[in-house]
Amino acid sequence: MSEASPFPLPQFFHSFGGRGLDRFKIKGAYRKMKTILKIVAVGIFFFLPSCLSFFWEKPTFTLKEIAVTRISSQEINLLFGIEVQNPNKFALKLRGLEYAVYFNDQEVGKGRLEKEVEIGPSSSTLVQVPLQADFKSLGNLLGTVIFSQNLPYKIEGAAIIKTSLGSATVPFSKSGEIKIRK
Repeated sequence: MSEASPFPLPQFFHSFGGRGLDRFKIKGAYRKMKTILKIVAVGIFFFLPSCLSFFWEKPTFTLKEIAVTRISSQEINLLFGIEVQNPNKFALKLRGLEYAVYFNDQEVGKGRLEKEVEIGPSSSTLVQVPLQADFKSLGNLLGTVIFSQNLPYKIEGAAIIKTSLGSATVPFSKSGEIKIRK
């Protein structure tokens, strides 16, 4: 059984005695066209995420609160409230967050949040991120953390953001001064 041509050939092409288009040439052109379309589709698939920054604004990250959740003989557990502001007119998904926290320019610890959080269009969401720090890393900052004095901080890291156009890694860095809640 012969394969049906996607382009039906009118009878008058056969009357040219081989000088006109024949079935094999059209099938070959059809195959080439399919290959070109596949290459273009793959190119668009890889090109779109790299152009994501043309279509959206990066979210901003602000440290709103720090809370001491647990103190043991070896470590202190802190909970950071990071406000993620979405300036876009469409929702974003925060798929992951890696961060390092510094108090008085001294690294206290690193953390990772692997929970997916949706940030609505033109809104902000408070994301709670944990940090477990041992007393060695706090050093002379321990008194400041425990006695709730104002504390200079810096938090930096990268967030994995997903949109309908693709995913992107957004680096962030924020510093300031904050009072620790108990």
